Amino acid sequence: MKYDHKLVEKKWQDIWDEAHCFEAENGSDKEKFYALVEFPYPSGQGLHVGHPRSYTALDIVARKKRMQGYNVLYPMGWDAFGLPTENFAIKNHIHPAEVTKKNVARFKGQLKSLGLSFDWSREINTTDPNYYKWTQWIFLQLFKKGLAYKKEMSVNWCTSCKCVLANEEVVNGVCERCGSEVVHKTKSQWMLAITKYAQRLIDDLDEVDFIERVKVQQKNWIGRSTGAEVDFKTTEGDTLTVYTTRPDTLFGATYMVISPEHPTIEKWADKLKNIDAVRGYREEAARKSDFERTELNKDKTGVKLDGVAAINPVNGREIPIFVSDYVLMGYGTGAIMAVPAHDDRDWEFAKKFGCEIIEVVSGGEDVQKAAFTAKDETGILVNSDFLNGKTVKDAIPAMIAWLEEKGIGHAKVQYKLRDWVFSRQRYWGEPIPLVYCEKCGWVPVPEEQLPLTLPDVESYEPTENGESPLAKMTDWVNTTCPCCGGPAKRETDTMPQWAGSSWYFLRYMDPHNDKALASKEALEYWSPVDWYNGGMEHTTLHLLYSRFWHKFLYDIGVVPTKEPYAKRTSHGMILGENGEKMSKSRGNVVNPDEIVDTYGADTMRLYEMFIGDFEKAAPWSPKSIKGCRRFLERVWGLAEKVQEGDAYSKQHEVLMHRTIKKVGEDADNLKANTAIAALMTMLNEFYDKGVNKAEYMTFLTLLNPFAPHITEELWQQMGGEGLLSVAPWPVYEEAKTVEDTVEMAVQVNGKLKCTIKLAADCDKQVAIDAALAEEKVQNAIAGKEMVKQIVVPGKIVNLVVR
Repeated sequence: MKYDHKLVEKKWQDIWDEAHCFEAENGSDKEKFYALVEFPYPSGQGLHVGHPRSYTALDIVARKKRMQGYNVLYPMGWDAFGLPTENFAIKNHIHPAEVTKKNVARFKGQLKSLGLSFDWSREINTTDPNYYKWTQWIFLQLFKKGLAYKKEMSVNWCTSCKCVLANEEVVNGVCERCGSEVVHKTKSQWMLAITKYAQRLIDDLDEVDFIERVKVQQKNWIGRSTGAEVDFKTTEGDTLTVYTTRPDTLFGATYMVISPEHPTIEKWADKLKNIDAVRGYREEAARKSDFERTELNKDKTGVKLDGVAAINPVNGREIPIFVSDYVLMGYGTGAIMAVPAHDDRDWEFAKKFGCEIIEVVSGGEDVQKAAFTAKDETGILVNSDFLNGKTVKDAIPAMIAWLEEKGIGHAKVQYKLRDWVFSRQRYWGEPIPLVYCEKCGWVPVPEEQLPLTLPDVESYEPTENGESPLAKMTDWVNTTCPCCGGPAKRETDTMPQWAGSSWYFLRYMDPHNDKALASKEALEYWSPVDWYNGGMEHTTLHLLYSRFWHKFLYDIGVVPTKEPYAKRTSHGMILGENGEKMSKSRGNVVNPDEIVDTYGADTMRLYEMFIGDFEKAAPWSPKSIKGCRRFLERVWGLAEKVQEGDAYSKQHEVLMHRTIKKVGEDADNLKANTAIAALMTMLNEFYDKGVNKAEYMTFLTLLNPFAPHITEELWQQMGGEGLLSVAPWPVYEEAKTVEDTVEMAVQVNGKLKCTIKLAADCDKQVAIDAALAEEKVQNAIAGKEMVKQIVVPGKIVNLVVR
């Protein structure tokens, strides 16, 4: 009978649903295993073939763990708030909730068609009020602990989406979602103080099993540095504080630079003769993204302040102050000291604007020609008073001690990481559960009134002044203060899309709990996530944010572990046939529905796992997918050739034990491609030498996590007991993974003469004697002197004669 994938796959998907065989048990005595993949944003386009790569890889692990007796939690849900849905709703005049519902239904159908063993009884949706009630609850705890605060600040503003973007959402100067220009605006924003957790977010990476590139990327993003804060007086009597990693070079500071947004500019307005030029420059800078402003190789621009200067605190010299856009108000203090002799960017700026260049660290070439930036033992301090003759390493602490003694500076640890902008001026997000009262200030909505749900609005467009559409809903906005009972107004900004995904893994543990985000028992049993796989593009966004929220919840006693995920891996993209990233504009997107319809879900799963190294990108290949289909047809066809036998035959014993070991280890290490190759080799052996029932049933069991539908059907046809998906995983004996006998090549002077079969553990002399007994060898060495006898155990005997 020909293999009909449509019939077989639908049959077993229905059986699995009816049997609830992938549902995790609550209160189980079994050892738990929590496998997690990043829940998708349910877009209107549905899945593309890149999505299933991650899902299938961890599905293989989850299926194998279930067969090994673990209580497996492998859940799925929907990260459904977000701009694309809202933009679609605006364009088509349809409520975002309706769009979300339709998109989720399509995504879910696609995922089910792939035979993924998700526990659908724990399905969550970030737009469900029963879910975002707890997102709002967590925000209120952050607010009560002073970690959520409102601040007037310069923000990234997408000119198309009409909303504020976090720094992480601006890529190469444009919005990561729509690709439109991003400019700077000053707005009052809710912020989350992630910087207070910066050091712990670095330190605790040592306690988790994350792939190295994830750890490195997070550490680089957090950007810890050590140095000093130094106070520079100005000719107006104000103090400009700078942060520097090179306090040893203070004697070489010949000018200062402040951010165009620095508040002292307007304070000095009546003293500055060129205030109009400075303001014009500030307006120009506001049209640039942080990325454009800080790009190293960009042309240096700026305006020298005419009327106010700074005073170098170590030598009392007056030095000019410039305004330049490469200094950001949001990083450090918004002011820097410039040492052009020993910093490349400062040197380029000094050359353009004619600033003095003073060498204070010797050891390089002429600093008038290029900056000398070495920070090692090669640099010796010069022109630096009490630091002269010291190495850079010794000069740094000496200068910090001097600054502290004089009361004009101190040691400081700095981070590139900035607090998380948590406001969005859009509709389709979690309402921020706070009200503003003129008398009481910002007041939390009482917890018993959560969730604070989104009201229906006539238009989802942001207002012309950039406020949320909720701002127009006066009946919803106007309320009473929970504190004093007086008039108050609701916050009309909503939370960013990252809010719901910062804790979703906890809700899976106890998704129907209406008294807490999850019960204490569920949190203690399931925490932490044992294995989390996701894209590298989320390393500095979702992964960092969720670690921050989890640490906060740990601090207030809600969760039992410091870290949410014990292990983190990342997968490579599936590219188009042309090797480029799949996108609609390039016309190279492959729809998984078409592949499943033509070849079947099992073929799709096998191909995505066989395509190459899981961590690396791989191009889609229609030819290779046909090869995976042929393999499954051969698996199906072999069933007719199976002979009786309830134990492994002698000829296949080593093959069986070796393959059980290989497939099991490879599955646990995301090396599905080599596991599948081993199963292909096994199938070829069965076709060449025959197969009995015991061997075939083990083969089906090993293949099941990779191709669950066809193996369930064949298992049933062969009289297997119960569902193969929950049958025991085969075990191997280490001693039986090695051949009893080995075939060794016999060479004379490096030329092959024959092969001999010997016991695998025979000693060298036995191998030599056996080789010398061979007629071809005797003829080759007759009348010659034996010079050397070389034995490579289990492989070669080489006789050297002359």
